[in-house]
Amino acid sequence: MTATTRSALGAPLARLEGPQKVTGAARYAAEYPQDDVAYGWIVQSPVPRGRLTAVLADPTVESVAVLWHGNAPRLAEVEDPELAVLQSDRISYRGQVLALVVADTLEQARHAAQVLRLEIEAEEHDTVLRTDHPGLYTPETVNPGFPAESVLGDVEAALAAAPVTVDVTYSTPALHNNPMEPHATIARWDGDSLVLHDSNQHPSGVAATVGEVFGLPADQVHVITEHVGGGFGSKGTARPNAVLAALAARVVGRPVKVVLPRQAMFSMVGHRTPTVQRLRLGAEPDGRLTAIEHVAYSQTSRIYEFAEQTAVTTRHMYAAANRRTGHRLLRLDMPTPRWMRAPGEAPGMLGLECAIDELAERLGMDPVELRIRNEPTAEPETGTAFTTRNYVECLRRGAERFGWAGRDPRPRQRREGDWWIGTGVAGATYPAMAQPSTARVRSLADGTFEVAIGATDLGTGARTVLTQIAADSLAVPADRIRIRIGDSTLPKASVAGGSSGSASWGWAVTGACRELLASGADEATFDSTELVQQQEKEGRHAFGAHFAEVRVDAVTGEVRVSRLFGMYAAGRILNARTARSQFLGGMIMGMGMALHEEGVLDPAAGAWVNHDLAEYHIPAHADVEQIDAEWLDEVDDRINPMGSKGIGEIGIVGSPAAIVNAVWHATGVRIRDLPVRLDKLLVAGRDEAA
Repeated sequence: MTATTRSALGAPLARLEGPQKVTGAARYAAEYPQDDVAYGWIVQSPVPRGRLTAVLADPTVESVAVLWHGNAPRLAEVEDPELAVLQSDRISYRGQVLALVVADTLEQARHAAQVLRLEIEAEEHDTVLRTDHPGLYTPETVNPGFPAESVLGDVEAALAAAPVTVDVTYSTPALHNNPMEPHATIARWDGDSLVLHDSNQHPSGVAATVGEVFGLPADQVHVITEHVGGGFGSKGTARPNAVLAALAARVVGRPVKVVLPRQAMFSMVGHRTPTVQRLRLGAEPDGRLTAIEHVAYSQTSRIYEFAEQTAVTTRHMYAAANRRTGHRLLRLDMPTPRWMRAPGEAPGMLGLECAIDELAERLGMDPVELRIRNEPTAEPETGTAFTTRNYVECLRRGAERFGWAGRDPRPRQRREGDWWIGTGVAGATYPAMAQPSTARVRSLADGTFEVAIGATDLGTGARTVLTQIAADSLAVPADRIRIRIGDSTLPKASVAGGSSGSASWGWAVTGACRELLASGADEATFDSTELVQQQEKEGRHAFGAHFAEVRVDAVTGEVRVSRLFGMYAAGRILNARTARSQFLGGMIMGMGMALHEEGVLDPAAGAWVNHDLAEYHIPAHADVEQIDAEWLDEVDDRINPMGSKGIGEIGIVGSPAAIVNAVWHATGVRIRDLPVRLDKLLVAGRDEAA
């Protein structure tokens, strides 16, 4: 790009690393050459609860080492007990790492692991989330620190007095992150220092955590994360593969590579918890809400509390004088849930936006108009002013762009051949966050500028956007910027998560560039910590509206999404090309949540039986027909120096609900237990006909 700075930010600049990726030159974690590298293969528990009493290796099978809790070096305790690998005889879930086999080749390691004999004392287990389970409790907080409950007014009295009410329960299954690149680590010890080529979303965070595990300061752990093939939250913190590789490398005295097989990623690196959500709404005949209650049930493991913030998004969406949100948690003999794209918001908005659609049906009101009538003037629970809130404009502009006008609100009214046709709408929101980060900018002798920050590009286009931010701040063309990211030795950056990356890192880069220009020096460093911490956290959100058209086969129950459209208000768009990619990717993932994705649990085994991409279904090219996204030209100067809001997750928030609502409009059948499968539609259709 040779345009001047004023056009750098917002321009559809192609990804800088694109040629490297399509030619195979970009190196991912497992692809860095190492001298005398050994290979580690994990051995996982075949039972969900019990004790490992012995590990017996076949002496005729070649291997370098077999590590288990009986011989593994001791590790320091850290906050996340999942990183205490090979330290205890306790088995807390099926798929937990019990041993690591190290060999000269991958094939040898895998074979030795397959014939390893485990002696286990199995115990009775409990793996099913139920709303009547006696072990349910209310956590103190839900992620990442919100109060578990909120109450305003008298919900019970308001519901009792409401002329129109809705009382429904929606449930979502376990969902799995499944980034294209599996979790992988190459570990090498250089004396007392550790080098990790690791696939993660936070190099400095992984360096600090792994250092703590091995009793090392963070500056003795060098984490290199130049290219990452996706994460969706599952790589946001150090995972067991990094500790296992480092542990094995120390034992065998040579570099060790550990790459998780796809099946292991369903148990070892997190997932989205199943949820059961009860929603009760009360409204006047004109549609104005008088009461909202949203109570969510979810699960966590025995060894670590992870409380999904499912109902929190309801605290920000619609006006109602009486409101209550709550979370109930259950510890089970299952793997620990973790972050997955839009944690909390994705399942929570499915429940809320489907319940709002059911209220529109009861009222005989257009669902777009119902949402507009309940638009708040400030944060509904705290009264904090919004920096900007253009939700209503998204609804109106999106409806116009989609062709919503003239829609018959009655279900099962439009049929073309064997196909019932329906349309649906749902709102979207995601908090606009920023986290402290530090960046360094240097003026080089050749007239270019080196911008360095320990950020991570997961394939989202982060390095390209940061280049544009720096070019804009320095008033130079983008081709004069040299960007350095993906390394824990660079200035410390926040995690690539919570749709906060560009806002957080861009703030630091902008500050460093401005200081460089102001000082006239050859180098400047800027730490945004103080400014970020001074910000008000409430009232900062991106918003959107999703519209879907589906067709449902009247004979087979097959569901196809004919059209999917998103209209967003997400502050200043920093790169039109990468932004559109993020919006569409989230919407497609939302389609998977609505129609395809489901961890199928075998309670007897305590395992998801469809633990690979052959049986865990996600949308393929043929599933995506007509899909598009647009955005408003929103100005919000109070968010950060760029005026940008996060866009990586809002696409999956609300898009599943729009599809589910469209299925009802097509068929007259409400599916409240996701995903919407043809067998559920056919059975429900027969029941309603009877």
